[in-house]
Amino acid sequence: VSETTKGQNKMVTAEDIVGVLEGRGWKAEIVEESKVPIVIKTSPQGLMKCVDGRPSDHEAMDGPKTLGGVYAIATNRGVTDLDGLKAIVKEVLDSGHIPSVHGDDHANPAPMGCGFFKLWSQGKLEGIPPPKFDSEEGKAAIIEAGGVYEQLSGSHEEKVVYINLVPGTTIAPNGDDQ
Repeated sequence: VSETTKGQNKMVTAEDIVGVLEGRGWKAEIVEESKVPIVIKTSPQGLMKCVDGRPSDHEAMDGPKTLGGVYAIATNRGVTDLDGLKAIVKEVLDSGHIPSVHGDDHANPAPMGCGFFKLWSQGKLEGIPPPKFDSEEGKAAIIEAGGVYEQLSGSHEEKVVYINLVPGTTIAPNGDDQ
């Protein structure tokens, strides 16, 4: 949601997003849902996970996706402590989704394999305070609160960024064709 000059909230449109991306020199287009075969319906059994397209050790890829999984909610709310993170995990569970974060098979420690968390923890997200916990503490807190940790493998090879605005759907990651 963006604010208008009169202080009223206005929803961001697909056209707004295209304009911002093109303004940064990126190629952007609006594509109808029927033209994107990897758009699938979300289910309560799917992980609320990171948008990372690498192969996962978890099967449930039909949940909603955000940069950083549950860390996205924390950063948007200014939550930087473990108790706040655990409360977010409970909230996601109560809303009918499985909260998660991920690491990968080549980061040290493994939970630092999430690029979003890495940027957040290093204070590289302008205007967003870094967490007061490290990646291993975050992983442990999420699991303790009922969430899931997934391990990704391989390296980032994404060719396309999808911004999905279709309610009740998500993008099915394909580690063989990122």
